[in-house]
Amino acid sequence: MIEAMELTKRYGPTTAVEDLTFSVRPGRVTGFLGPNGAGKSTTLRMILGLNDPTSGAVTVGGRAFRDRSRGLRHVGALLDAGEVHGGRTAAAHLAVLARSNRIPRRRVDEVLADVGLTDAARRRVGGFSLGMKQRVGIAAALLGDPPVLLFDEPLNGLDPEGVLWVRGLFRRLADEGRAVFVSSHLMSEMEHTADDLVVIGRGRLIAAESLERFAARGTGAGVRVRT
Repeated sequence: MIEAMELTKRYGPTTAVEDLTFSVRPGRVTGFLGPNGAGKSTTLRMILGLNDPTSGAVTVGGRAFRDRSRGLRHVGALLDAGEVHGGRTAAAHLAVLARSNRIPRRRVDEVLADVGLTDAARRRVGGFSLGMKQRVGIAAALLGDPPVLLFDEPLNGLDPEGVLWVRGLFRRLADEGRAVFVSSHLMSEMEHTADDLVVIGRGRLIAAESLERFAARGTGAGVRVRT
C-alpha cells in the first residue's frame, strides 16, 4: 500500500506538488491522472525516494521506500523506458538488476517471457522500438515479484495489441493482490484500466475516489454554452 500525507515539493519559487494526500490500495489498479506538467512524475519520484519532499511524507507498506534494502523486492517501477543503456542486451540489463537485488537469475528469463521478449533477449536495447523498450521496463518492474508497482505513462509507443496486453497485465497483477499505480494523462485509457483514480492539476489534488464515483460526478444532463 502507498500512502501520501500532505506531500509537497517546491523548486525555489515553483511549487510542483502541493499538499497531496491519497492512498493506493492492494488488489486495485489506481490511475494517476493529470495533464502534462501536473506533478505526476514528481510525485512518483518522491514515492521512490528519488526526490525529497519539501514537506509531508509518503510510505510504501508503512515505511519510506529508501529505508528498504533490495528495493526491487518491494516496489517495481517504470519511470522512463529510455533510461536503459542502449549498448546492453535486454537480458544483460535485467541480469544486473537481479544480481544487485539478490534476485535469482532464472527470474530474468521468466519476466522476459512474461513481456513477450524471449526472442529479443540477446539483442541490444539501443535497437529496440519505443514499445519494446517499454516492455523491457515493465520486465524490470516485475523482476523482484514486488507487492507494489508504479508505471509512468506505460502505454507510450505500444501498438493496439500491446495496449490490450498491458491492460490484461495490470488486471492480473491487481487480482494477485498487488497495488498497481498507473500514471497517465488519458482519461479514456483509465476507463478501461483503473478501479480507482487519483486526479491532480497544477500539483494539487482534484479527486481521489473510485472510477465509478468519479464518472458519476462528471455526468450531467445539462450543457452550458458560452458565447
